Amino acid sequence: MTDADRLFELLPRYHRRSDAETGGPLRALLAVLAEQANLVTAEVEQLYENWFIETCQDWVVPYLGDLVGYRLLGGYAEALAAGEGARQLAARLAPRRDVADTVAARRRKGTLPLLEEIAASVAGWPSRAVEFLPLVAATQPVRLFGADVRTAAGGTLVDLRQGDRLDLLGTPFDGLAHAVETPRITGERRQGRYAPPEVGLFVWRLKPYSITRAPAYCIDRARSLYTFSILGNDVPLVTRPVPEPSPAHLAAEENVPAFIRRRALRDRLADFYGPGKSFVIYRDGDAEPVPLRDIVVADLSRWAYRPRRGQVLVDPVLGRIAFSSRGAPQRGVWVSYHYAFPDDLGGGEYPRTRATSPAVAVYRVGPGEEHERITQAYEHWKRDNADFGAPEAIIEITHSGAYQEQLEFVLDPGDRLEVRAAEGARPVLRLLDWYSNRPDSLQIRGNPCGEDDDRPPPRIVLDGLLVTGRGVSVTGPVGAVVIRHSTLVPGWSLEPRCEPSHPEEPSVVLENTETCLQIERSILGTILVITDEVHAEPNPIHLADSVLDATGPDREALSAPDCLPANAILHVHRSTVLGEVHTHAIRIGENSVFDGRVNVARRGLGCLRFCSVPPGSRTPRRYHCQPDLVWAALREAAERGEADPGELPALRALEAQRVRPEFTSRRYGTPAYAQLAASCAPEIARGAEDGSELGVYHDLFQPQRADNLRARLLEFSPAGTDTGIVYAT
Repeated sequence: MTDADRLFELLPRYHRRSDAETGGPLRALLAVLAEQANLVTAEVEQLYENWFIETCQDWVVPYLGDLVGYRLLGGYAEALAAGEGARQLAARLAPRRDVADTVAARRRKGTLPLLEEIAASVAGWPSRAVEFLPLVAATQPVRLFGADVRTAAGGTLVDLRQGDRLDLLGTPFDGLAHAVETPRITGERRQGRYAPPEVGLFVWRLKPYSITRAPAYCIDRARSLYTFSILGNDVPLVTRPVPEPSPAHLAAEENVPAFIRRRALRDRLADFYGPGKSFVIYRDGDAEPVPLRDIVVADLSRWAYRPRRGQVLVDPVLGRIAFSSRGAPQRGVWVSYHYAFPDDLGGGEYPRTRATSPAVAVYRVGPGEEHERITQAYEHWKRDNADFGAPEAIIEITHSGAYQEQLEFVLDPGDRLEVRAAEGARPVLRLLDWYSNRPDSLQIRGNPCGEDDDRPPPRIVLDGLLVTGRGVSVTGPVGAVVIRHSTLVPGWSLEPRCEPSHPEEPSVVLENTETCLQIERSILGTILVITDEVHAEPNPIHLADSVLDATGPDREALSAPDCLPANAILHVHRSTVLGEVHTHAIRIGENSVFDGRVNVARRGLGCLRFCSVPPGSRTPRRYHCQPDLVWAALREAAERGEADPGELPALRALEAQRVRPEFTSRRYGTPAYAQLAASCAPEIARGAEDGSELGVYHDLFQPQRADNLRARLLEFSPAGTDTGIVYAT
């Protein structure tokens, strides 16, 4: 019963009967009164909620912060008044947790554990605070009767027999003495550390991501050599952080997502190995993992170390496993581990937003489910569609296993198919060499509709998958292909050092189809568009929060065969393109990085705004792009007489090289893949429309988080010290 019905039922029966006879005007009036009363009640309840920082509305946060003297960074009001996307920026400029902890933080002002808590509440980064004065080398006195030369921190001697301490050299946990460094830790060009007034806050920007009970990759079956990564590449293992025991505790290696060292694993194996910990190994389908007593830590960089009988060698730095020849697994090896990555991108077990209608049939695939293979679920849906008319279906893979199948999805008009990973799973589709006379890619083919058929073209969604070995091929009348939260491995597969196995091969082929390709929060290689018809409509390609990687700056990330312009119209939002783009047109490109040359056939269509484009590119009109802005600054300097006009060509070349994007790593499979380097020019690192970085990690708002953290460090640092941020990852 609605509120209007409750009010109406309070009236005498005579008035209700009379109102019904006249068409119900009184009932309608009471409905309006009830609606307004509900609005007033909701406003009163919201006023009560706005008293508390945990439940208040976004616009109330700065007002509550002002009551306790919270220093708000500039731009909060503008971000709050902007669209929904800018609200993420507003949350970074005034985090609720930081406002809530303001009073408590002032009581602990000047303590190192407080600085770590501020980094977590303000920037969301795990951290370790280090005071460098005790680590500065100092000459200690020698007593008159006997020497007393100390080798602890602050001394001048280093015991070369203490390998565990030497292994920590240069890390946030370094305890050895260092010579004094002249640059300050807050310096912009060069950052020093070891000086009396310096305090460093080491922060980990890379997040730990889990892989649960996934198959390991066998490098050499004869010698029983495996890698944790199913792609066969080296992947450094990362600590699964555990909470600190008390607020006064300084972070240790087990409290931050640090890379696991060999010595640390050898000395504290029980802290890292086992179910629910950093990594665990299963063999032959056993429910129980390999016993702790059988694990031996070793350097497997050359696979030279051979295990004894019953031993299992583990190299956490490279992510490698070796079994003894007499104790080799017979039915496979499965692993659970954690790896480092900048953000929720590509195929992974991280939470994803999914909308499912209750009316859509779900066909589950996995151990203990109705179907063991994807093709079985697909054929089941096709039978149901033919018998009962079920054009919409979801094939959900429930575990992080590997599926070696020949996949071909043939869709009829009106079909809606979604192949997705279940929550907390990252399935792998391994596309192998099945036939010698035909392509072995994942085939998506649309059947043409009849003359009187008014059903819409089919649509398919790939969500949460990792596709390796081959790419995806789309042919025929397919309306839309959506790839989100998925990885189509650039170069099809990886070598041990993360080099692509087939760098020239495409990840997606659109052949004689007018499909709309939508890519969201995904990683993929080259897109190849093949069109036989001269006057075919261009394919719309939407790239958002993704990486398009051609595995080399001189290779084509998007093109037609023979490096011709693809018959496609590109829409790019907050993405990174590693490679050249040859396309019909770019409708819109914003807050993105084009690392290779761009060549469009129609320059009069579309716009690039707040992007980085290499010199010599043929693009539509540009607005606030680089290196255009630095070149304009040079022209203005020459007009003012501050620069020699004859030197402008050389200065332009230098400025273009300076603002060229620099990455920590360009190789997929490495931890800091597509992350802008710390040495990247501020025109790129802060070149987006809202002051964030350009490229795929725009929505992390790392510059704003760093600025907010520096502002808080000025307020809560120990007296007389300089506190700076040092990026551990």
